[in-house]
Parts: sequence; C-alpha cells; structure tokens
Amino acid sequence: MNEKDSIVALSSGHLPAGIAVIRISGPQTRFVVETIAGPVKDRFTTLRRLEGCDGAIIDHGLVLFFPGPGSFTGEDVAEFQVHGSRAVAAKMLETITSFEGVRHAEPGEFTRRAFLNGRLDLVETEALADLVNAETEAQRRFAVRNAEGAQSELYSNWRRRLIHARAMIEAEIDFADEEDVPGSVSEAVWSDVSAMVGEIERHIEGFKAAEIIRDGFEVVILGAPNAGKSSLFNALARREAAIVTDEPGTTRDLLEVVMDLKGLKVRLVDTAGLRDAAGKVESIGIERARAKAEGADLVLLLEDMADPVSVGDVPGGVPLARIGTKSDIADAGAGTYDLVISSKDGSGLDRLLTEIGDRAAAAVGEAGDVLPSRLRHVELLREATDFLRAALSGQSQELRAEELRLAAERLGRIVGAVDVEDLLDVIFSQFCIGK
Repeated sequence: MNEKDSIVALSSGHLPAGIAVIRISGPQTRFVVETIAGPVKDRFTTLRRLEGCDGAIIDHGLVLFFPGPGSFTGEDVAEFQVHGSRAVAAKMLETITSFEGVRHAEPGEFTRRAFLNGRLDLVETEALADLVNAETEAQRRFAVRNAEGAQSELYSNWRRRLIHARAMIEAEIDFADEEDVPGSVSEAVWSDVSAMVGEIERHIEGFKAAEIIRDGFEVVILGAPNAGKSSLFNALARREAAIVTDEPGTTRDLLEVVMDLKGLKVRLVDTAGLRDAAGKVESIGIERARAKAEGADLVLLLEDMADPVSVGDVPGGVPLARIGTKSDIADAGAGTYDLVISSKDGSGLDRLLTEIGDRAAAAVGEAGDVLPSRLRHVELLREATDFLRAALSGQSQELRAEELRLAAERLGRIVGAVDVEDLLDVIFSQFCIGK
C-alpha cells in the first residue's frame, strides 16, 4: 500500500442504480478533476460534461472538489456523481485509474487515510463502521454518538487525568525539596485514581448493553415437541421460516430470524423440541437448543395448554417467560403462564411482541449512556484497571508512577494514540472499498 498514491473507488451502492458516486483522494485529485471536467470551484456542486483523456464524452454529471486538509481523508478529495449504470461507472473508473499515480482503493483505505491524517481516531473509525452497518434506530443513535466523539472524549479524559496524576507523583519524587512543589500531593492523586477505577468498572459493565444494541437481543424458543414453537416462530417472522408438522422432531437445528422491535435488533431462535426418547440426530439438536438457551437474553418456554408436557430442567440464571400456546382450542390454567397465545388466530401475539420489546429496552438501559462498543475496548480497559489497582496498592512511589504510565498507555491504545499498527489492517478491513 503506497500512501502517496491517489485512490479511487465506487462509493455508492450496488449497480445499476439512479446515481453512482465515484470518490477519489490524494495528490492527483485536482489534476484528474480538471482533466475530466475542467476547473471547478472548491466545495461547490457543478454540473459538467465528463470527458475521457481522448476527449470523448463519458457522461454528464455532478462534480464536487474538497481541498485538503479540510476533507474526510485530510487530502484533496473529489466525487463524481454520474448515471448509475455499470457501463458508465466502469468507464469512469477505467479513465481515472489511467492517470499516473492513481489506483483502485483497498477496503477501508479512505477511512484509513482519515485516521492517519488525524481526521478520526480509532474509536470514531469503529463507530463509522457501525454507522455504515446500522440496521435499527438504536444502532444508528449509538453509532452517531460515538462517531461524534463522546466515547473518545471519555477515554481521553481518563488518560489526561492519569498523565496529570503521574506528573504530580514524579514531581513529588524528584523535586520534594522545592518550595513550588506541594508538600504532599499523594492523597489527592490516589483519591482520584481510586475514583477512576470505579468509573471504568461501571463503564465496562455497560458492554452487555452495547452488545445487545450491535448484535441483537437474543430470544430463544424452548418447549416440548408440538408445543407450537415453529408456529410461533413463523407467526413472529411473518413468513414460513420453519417447517411445521405434527411429527415430533421436525425441527432439528437452530433457525434464526431478525426483527426490529422499538428500534432494537431482536434475534429470534427456533429450536428442537425437548424430549428424552430422541434419535441420534435429534439428540444433537436438543443439546444445541439447551446450549443456546443458556446464553440467551430471554427464553420463551412454550407449553401446549391442550396437552401439557414437561421438558425437565430449564437453564437457570436466564430470564424466562412461560407461554401457554394454542389458546384457540384450550383454556389457560389459572396463574400458570406469563402469557397465553394462539399462533393460529394471532391472539396474544401483540402482547408477546410488546413484552419482548420491553425486555430488550430494559436490557439496553439508557440509550444516552456512553458504552464500550468493542471487546477490544473492554480488554484494554480491564488491563488499565489492573494497573491502577497495582498502583493503589504499591509501596514504592516510583513503581506506582510506572503503573500509572502503563494504565494511561492502555487507554491511549483504545483511541489510537499509541502503538496501534497491528490493529489497523483488522479494523479497516471491516469497511467497503469506497469507504
């Protein structure tokens, strides 16, 4: 990868489309634009005739030019908005890459250049990837908040406090005899460090909520064979996602659909019916069902009210809702079920969806909270708290100051302030070519 090259890529969606957006960044950008479209005014949209190097017309389209460093990448950047046919886009890319020093971009290379040129830090970069991939309103809000720097500012503030604490401790060590150095700063410094440990630990606890926002609230349907699991699964999915028959053991593997409830991503999982006398293949499905339920955010335990069958022990420590099924042909036992439904006539399904949505919202908590958005962040935050605890319990001021340095260094790694080269390829590979 040559950072001195100019790069180009199709930045819009799948073709054909109404419009294709082609983005170019790098030192050759202005020359390419003026050759293809003629001189354009910075930061203004201009309708131009777009010509190849041989003077032949390619298309008529809009041209925008953003001079660096005030652009997304920090370099000269331009966009061509042309008609979204495959032929037009291909000819534009062929023409642009024919210029010396211009090549096709690699995945995430535009964003990588923005990071290397100081336009984004690593947390903002990851938030941008989340925004591009957002499917629900909660994911969009979460990504936008982090892309605007709320998460980065929190980590940077902790890092600044640690750098200040270390400076004060080292000043006390090195200049204890000087009059302008306080006689003892230790009490204030270590009190702040202790408070910071609590702040970071509370922040780490929010990772579960962040996982639910990003990956979804997982709801697993359990029950005996013919309890109505697949019928409910199809009713909530609003399509025939699972095969439904009266024969026990029809569902043998895990089936999953994704729903959007109250702006939150919810993953609904259908499972094999739980019973003892099962064949080898079906037993594997039952084992998978129980394992899946153990890690669920909510288990819906279904029971056919017309023919109740016990399924034995259910996973402990997992939120559980007992659902009576087939209310169209059976009466609910008093106080036996949390909800009663019929997948056939639809009764109770709206209440069930509301219940799932309420539980998902409660699991996420306050959407305005700043949450750790990656496992990478959590791991580095835990390492930082380990160093802080070591500093608080240490005896030697010199060693305690070193523990503060190591903790600050871990926080710096999160935002990309220090030692992140080994992470770059992994992070930017999440992006599409044109981003």
